[in-house]
Amino acid sequence: MLNSLRKPLSAIALALSLTACQITPSNPNESFSQLAEQVMDFRTKHYAEGLTDLNAEYLLSNLTPEYLAALNEQRIHFLARLDSLDKTKLSEENQINLAILRAQIQNRLDLYQFKGHYVPLSSEYGFHSALRFMIQRHDYSSKLGYQLYIARMKQLPRYFEQNIYWMKQGLDIGLTQPKVVLKGFEDSIMAFVAQGSDIEKSPYFAPFLSNQANLPEQEFAELKNEAKRVIEAYVNTSYLKYHDFFVNEYRPNARENIAWSSVPDGEAFYINRAKHFTTTDMTPKEIHELGLKEVARIRSEMDRIIKQVGFEGSFSEFVHFLRTDPRFYAKTPLELLKEASFIAKKMDAKLPQLFHTLPRLPYGVAPVPDSIAPKYTTGRYVGPNKDTDAGYYWVNTYALDKRPLYVLEALTLHEGVPGHHLQISLNAELEHLPEYRQRAYISAFGEGWGLYAEYLGIEAGFYQDPYSDFGRLTYEMWRAARLVVDTGVHMFGWTREQVMQFMQDNTALSLHNVKTETDRYISWPAQALSYKVGELTIKRLRAKAEKQLGGAFDLREFHHQILKNGSVPLFILEAQIDKYIAQTLQTQ
Repeated sequence: MLNSLRKPLSAIALALSLTACQITPSNPNESFSQLAEQVMDFRTKHYAEGLTDLNAEYLLSNLTPEYLAALNEQRIHFLARLDSLDKTKLSEENQINLAILRAQIQNRLDLYQFKGHYVPLSSEYGFHSALRFMIQRHDYSSKLGYQLYIARMKQLPRYFEQNIYWMKQGLDIGLTQPKVVLKGFEDSIMAFVAQGSDIEKSPYFAPFLSNQANLPEQEFAELKNEAKRVIEAYVNTSYLKYHDFFVNEYRPNARENIAWSSVPDGEAFYINRAKHFTTTDMTPKEIHELGLKEVARIRSEMDRIIKQVGFEGSFSEFVHFLRTDPRFYAKTPLELLKEASFIAKKMDAKLPQLFHTLPRLPYGVAPVPDSIAPKYTTGRYVGPNKDTDAGYYWVNTYALDKRPLYVLEALTLHEGVPGHHLQISLNAELEHLPEYRQRAYISAFGEGWGLYAEYLGIEAGFYQDPYSDFGRLTYEMWRAARLVVDTGVHMFGWTREQVMQFMQDNTALSLHNVKTETDRYISWPAQALSYKVGELTIKRLRAKAEKQLGGAFDLREFHHQILKNGSVPLFILEAQIDKYIAQTLQTQ
């Protein structure tokens, strides 16, 4: 099938080139705005999941070699044109816009250069499970919406075949995920298969459980019957074929070495990812040493709490006590969700003390879906799929004896408010930003803010219980340890066992979390570096503002200055705060 879907590269390139005519205005800001508009038009035209033409050849991404190569060539062209602009003649806002747009394009070029499409999966995620978001975000407000959704399901066999093609290319050159992190991954594939009398339990049938378009009963019944037929004939067959390929071919031949530096161009790729995820020029060695320094600092604070509660024993014995005493664990999923919800509402009431600008969008608390929960992280924020949705703080209720309550305050503040929900929602509501910035998520900024939000809990009156405060520190230690183990495993020869032992020895994370997190770092190189680097930058900038402004320092205004321009690279954030300090001093 793959060959039958190919088109001549020259034809694709010609079609793409039509989206990028030359810029003629002499005004640099107009030139940039026109180019940015062309980039966005290019993205829209080649975002298959957003197309609304039933006759479109691709309603799910086209992954043929020729098409990906043509997209890459067009991005190279866009980058060259951005670099040809005189940045010094742009407005301050457009200088930020250019830096962010350029970084987005460069990232796509880098992922293509390093063959990221050869590895469309991690320990907890994959192209097959990412389709859940397509299901959730699809428009079902009309008959056409349902018809488009059914048409997309019919394209799953082609889409899966193309992904499997690239995974086979990866096998041929040793560019795969490590075998050790793929244990049990096949369960996440089978979670999407529902057959026979259970077909209505398929995640793909979920849009048909209610008539969202208010269609006539008979008309909707016909669509439901068509959906069942398509799920059986197209969806299930795609997942079952992928399952067989994964179990019989991919995992048995996946690499044994867990370090990304062991794959072709792996060391260069890791350095590239470290720069991308931290938005700094820090080397892996510098990041590793920063992590060791932070681990030592946080450990001394943890030892102080152990002494405070009067525990007699070693650090490891105290952690064992926390991991095994039933008082620290919910007995039912509902109990865990209720506790998370209570913490979230407590924090809601504290927000006006910390912020003078709050998002309009509300959020809810929900469990991580069962299909992905066993290998999924302990909690995550999921933004709205459309304007009728809220955001959601997902809490993992799988294996309750591995979900300690003493970390729940820190987790909730990170994922909900004042963490991800607040920052991401405000970002989306900044109407003066172009679309490519409203929806941008720069990991060092977003995850750094999330970790800083945990720290803000101290000022909001949380962590009064010493065990909860220890939970806050264990989460901070968790992020500091990431700097050590992520660089350690990918660049300095650490084994999986070393990583897990370091995490066990220095955090109170459950052993289940230690394992899932270790596999996450192994399979998603350098992403885990962004949290601590971002948080330390925000804390440093706050200390700088407090020192220089003295009595004129206003915490709510400082937070506004951090968040008012959305998600930005750390070097831009630093320039923004320096400007804020200077302007405030001028008014004194």
